[in-house]
Amino acid sequence: MLWYNSNGTANEAPQTPRNCMNTVIARKKEMKWMKSIGVKGIKVDFFGGDKQHVMQLYEDILSDANDYGIQVIFHGCTLPRGWERMFPNYVSSEAVLASENTFFQEHHAKQEGFELTMHPFCRNTVAAMDWGGTIMNRYMSRDNKSRHHRYTSDVFEMAAAIVNQASIQCIAMYPNNLSELPQHEISFLRDVPTQWDETRFIDGYPGKYVVLARRHADKWYVAALNGTNKPLSLNLSLPMLAGSEVSYYYETADKKSFWPKSAVKKTKVGKDGKMKITMQPMGGSIVCE
Repeated sequence: MLWYNSNGTANEAPQTPRNCMNTVIARKKEMKWMKSIGVKGIKVDFFGGDKQHVMQLYEDILSDANDYGIQVIFHGCTLPRGWERMFPNYVSSEAVLASENTFFQEHHAKQEGFELTMHPFCRNTVAAMDWGGTIMNRYMSRDNKSRHHRYTSDVFEMAAAIVNQASIQCIAMYPNNLSELPQHEISFLRDVPTQWDETRFIDGYPGKYVVLARRHADKWYVAALNGTNKPLSLNLSLPMLAGSEVSYYYETADKKSFWPKSAVKKTKVGKDGKMKITMQPMGGSIVCE
């Protein structure tokens, strides 16, 4: 996947490559080259407004990219309306204050729990949301020691890969994460699906917590996020998992660390579909087959 600046008269952003997407001649020339070298997707950024010529540019990019078998993500963009049904190569749009801001500023890192328990009720109900990435580094730096830290737990970030709906999910990792993260976290992030056949709302309140169940083929994944600064216990009704043995990803408070300690265990959902989960502050839980 390649990144491009959308450019055009409504966009003065200096980041390159520029002037490749804003006219049909330049766009088709670039896409023909991309197809020849095997590029499968593009992320086009910096759209300078919602005027008619900019809105037309979105659809022109999607239409031309489809001719060359190229999938499209929009970034720095407006809220999408209907493009998932209009264009088979449309993947997702940012149209949200996404995870890059948690890296840029501590204020947004502190707000991540609130935002990711709000968007399932508003932004992500409209169309696929390119949140940007599940962040597994605990500090916003290469050395994992400096700058501000992540305020959400590991399982919160893992569960966000299920709650946030987009057919491409990015996992933001540094090399040190491969040795520092528990194996059950790495295995889950490696195998979590990105395509869903069915979604059910289980429980939640905007900006506080959310529980969603998504089905991939014949397997269910239930993800819960706690956006508050207090522990949260919930009694869930999961009829699709009634009587089933499941993997339960959970966390316990760690007195030696800011972040709770994650674990996974096998457990059984009640025959009536009832199951109790507990989440740490700014934490999460996952139940899957």
